[in-house]
Order: sequence, then structure tokens, then C-alpha cells
Amino acid sequence: MRAAIFRGPGEITVEEVPKPEVESPTDAVVRVTHTAVCGSDLWFYRGESDREEGSRVGHEPMGIVETIGEDVRSVEPGDRVFAPFLQSCGRCEFCRKGLHTSCVNGDRWNDENGGGQGEYVRATEADGTLVRVPDRHADDEDTLEALLPLTDVMGTGHHAAVSAGVDEGDTCIVVGDGAVGLCGVLAARRLGAERIVAMGHHEDRLELARAFGATETISARGEEAVEQARETTYGGATHVMECVGAASAMETAIDVCRPGGTVGYVGVPHGVNEDGLDLFGMFGDNITLSGGVAPVRAYAEDLMADVLQGTLDPSPIFTKTVDLDGVPEGYRAMDERDAIKVLVKP
Repeated sequence: MRAAIFRGPGEITVEEVPKPEVESPTDAVVRVTHTAVCGSDLWFYRGESDREEGSRVGHEPMGIVETIGEDVRSVEPGDRVFAPFLQSCGRCEFCRKGLHTSCVNGDRWNDENGGGQGEYVRATEADGTLVRVPDRHADDEDTLEALLPLTDVMGTGHHAAVSAGVDEGDTCIVVGDGAVGLCGVLAARRLGAERIVAMGHHEDRLELARAFGATETISARGEEAVEQARETTYGGATHVMECVGAASAMETAIDVCRPGGTVGYVGVPHGVNEDGLDLFGMFGDNITLSGGVAPVRAYAEDLMADVLQGTLDPSPIFTKTVDLDGVPEGYRAMDERDAIKVLVKP
């Protein structure tokens, strides 16, 4: 089979690699029909995080079940499925609590499991990981493209809103205009927020944020952005969603949070350790920090129900589509801000 390979900063190739096979009774092999390039993939692509050269990449698979192990009960060959960015068993202590990202039997879409940006993947805990798409929707391309973000960014944006405590009638601020931030706007609207202030630096993305439900947008930078957010919300918001991960974004989120409020953070942290974080300001204002890596499997069925009934559609975040050979171009486009998120159809 063919899969995308990381060959060093700025270099993604597509190469022939061994196809994953069923190796244990809980395995399922899935032929990938849809996947994506994630903003978190850019950290290693830019050389800003460590990754072994020669490793397969990608973690947002959707496809058709090809073969299953003898213990698999939730899916069968021919089923359309999608899967979160991390695998989970669904039965351990943490999965039962809805914290699937801490699964004691968890796994990644690594080399042995195919890599998410390739022709096949293996789910080592198929029953706990794979989400079956109902047959009546299994071949509807528009629906499938709306479901694909549930593998990562839609579930992650939802986790930011949930962690920030967004509820009916609330005012919230979303820091970040990437795919996760835009999905955070959708999530806040879904949870009933009355005012949603989206902060970012790209007018085209903020325009999409408005289409997704943002009532106000802020494109300024630095202290000017903080001042505008505070002025717009009469002193800041009780519910703030940090959807970037950079130290500057976290600082902004804390600065625009009202005393006694909560910052729901889901951006993969970068630079926070090196640059430090002003805990004294949080301490003085009794600001709560909640969130972390999103357990998107816990949200998958609820979000899928909304997609299938037509009340949730995050697919406009895909602003570029490529085939498997186009994955290197997809990375370039996202790295250079020519695309919000890239859809891949192997």
C-alpha cells in the first residue's frame, strides 16, 4: 500500500509501505476513503517538535472495514466507519469515565497501524475505537465530509467549549481562527451561547467564523486585541476557549477571561514551558484552567447525530482537497496559510 511519510522538516513523501493486517482478535483493517492534514501535523513539519524521520503520518481516518478479528462485534466488513485521532478500548477505567485519550489499552495510528494518511489502517481496539456510520448515510459524500472533522477538530473544538463551561445564553470568547477554533465557534453555538467573540488574524477565516455563528470578530494582535475583546464583552468573558496552543494564545485567553471564569484549553502546548505562564494573574482572579487533549470518542455519537439530522456541518473548514499524491502539497498549503484544513481522498 501507499502512505505519506515524514522525511524531515518541510518534506513529506508518498511511498510504498507494508499494508497492516489483522494480528489480534480485537483488530480491524479499514480501507481509507477520507482523511485530512491536521494543524498539529505542522509542528513536526516545521521542525518545531520531534518526530522520527521515515515515520508514517496522519491520524484522522474514515473508510470501509475490510477485515476484522474474531472478537470484534461492533462492525463488520463493508461498514463505513470513522475513528478518533487516538485509539481506545472503550472498557477500561478511563474510557468508562469518558477520558478515552488516557485509555490503558490505547494506541496511535503509527507505522504498524498504517498511518492515518495512507490507503489502509488497523484499529487495534476496533470495538472501542471505530464509529459506524448508518447505512443510509454511508455513501452520501456531503454527509461524509461533514462527519470527517469528528475524527479530531470538531470534537476538539467541542471539548474546548465543554471545558470552558459554555451553556445556554452565555457569552464566550474563542481564541484562534484555525480549524479547531472555527469548530469551537460551531460548538459554542450548538451549546446555546448567545454571544460568541472569535479572535484571529485572518479575515477569510473570521468571515467563516461569522458564518458558523460568531456574533463578533477581532482581528487585532497583542494588547490591542485584548483591549478590544475586553471592551466588546464589557470586561472579558466568563467562558474562554483557547484553540491554538502557543504561549501567546494562552496568555491572551487568560487576559480576556473575567475573574472567576474558566479557560478551556485544547491547543497542543508549544512554547509555554520556555516562555512561562503567568499563574499569579490566574491566581489573583480565581481563573480556572480546564481541558487538555480532547477525548473526541466520547463526543462522537452525539455530534454525529447532529450532523445526520442536518444541524451541524463543519465541512466548510476543508478549503482544499487532494488525493494521496497531493498530500505533500496539502502540507505546504496549510503551512503557508493557503488552506484552513486539507481534505485527503486516497
